Amino acid sequence: MKRFVYIITDRNRKNLHVGLCSDLMKTIQFYSEMPTLFFDNAQQLNRLVYFEEINTEEQAMERFKVVSTFTRPQKEKMIRSVNADWIDLTIGLKYEQGLRVRPQLRPSLNANRRVMAF
Repeated sequence: MKRFVYIITDRNRKNLHVGLCSDLMKTIQFYSEMPTLFFDNAQQLNRLVYFEEINTEEQAMERFKVVSTFTRPQKEKMIRSVNADWIDLTIGLKYEQGLRVRPQLRPSLNANRRVMAF
């Protein structure tokens, strides 16, 4: 099962939080639903700026331990190497997730007519 090591920050880039998860979209949704869980209201973690997809849980745990020990300048250098403008990567993830989901089939017109018929 794939795991993700990620770095999320607030809008002012004051805090860099390193995390490990198996479902990145659910984790981002959790941060948006619980904005004051880790910090106060002014420092909401809401901007995904870096993530790595790792195939095994053991490798992901090792990578998480390494990235967690990085100093702030090391984390910033790592982020800038792939995301120079510190843009929020969740927009691309949501778009990509939307492409993977098969659109629902159009409901049958006959079914609607039966419901409306008196």
